[in-house]
Amino acid sequence: MDKVEIKTQDGIAPTYVFRPRGKGPWPAVLVFMDGVGIRPAMLEVGERLSTHGYFVLLPDLFYRSGPYEPMDPRTVFTDPEQRKVLMEKFFAHAKPASIMSDTRSFLAYLAAQPDARPGGIGTTGYCMGGLMSLTAAGTFPDRIVAAASYHGGRLATDAPDSPHLLAPKMKARVYVAGATEDPSFPEDMKARLEQALASAGVDHRIETYPAKHGWVLRDMPVYDAAATERHWTTLLALLDSTLVS
Repeated sequence: MDKVEIKTQDGIAPTYVFRPRGKGPWPAVLVFMDGVGIRPAMLEVGERLSTHGYFVLLPDLFYRSGPYEPMDPRTVFTDPEQRKVLMEKFFAHAKPASIMSDTRSFLAYLAAQPDARPGGIGTTGYCMGGLMSLTAAGTFPDRIVAAASYHGGRLATDAPDSPHLLAPKMKARVYVAGATEDPSFPEDMKARLEQALASAGVDHRIETYPAKHGWVLRDMPVYDAAATERHWTTLLALLDSTLVS
């Protein structure tokens, strides 16, 4: 793993780069972190993905808030004071429009790397990152050929920047995994997203796992080992079928 600094329109985004062993270039994957930020469990996703032959970019989407210590996923959403800080200091500065501006810089960085294979890339995201992954697919359709969202929330709302509204622009193959216990992605929202993607002719699949919101990252109190391995199986199937020639 290497840590680099990527210049964006709003500052410098600390970013983690993972390269497979051996000789590249390798197909590239951009990972959108979850709402708990960068910490060992998030970095492990990038590391494991690289062992399957992918050049992985994992940026810190909270860079606008300044340096921060790793958050405690066991308490950050349940402690009122910690949640208030999370919402006001971090989430308030990580809106889709801002992250898409950053993504333009991330894509430029990938395009300049000799170890990253030219052409289309894949994206995956977790929780808030799932929303960003789908938004990126609709914002940069000529660059993103595969987009995954795991326990992403608010994927089809009445908001003007809801990802489902970008479906007509998407060219990527899309995979979405929700959870049976997830108030941020209920059945009616799933149906709305399904209708939007189907109507736009997007090659997609939406599934619901028997798990709770946030199941992938191992440090989350709702971590589910079986559902996480299913996540790896479906993610690698998506990426291998679109990025590996």
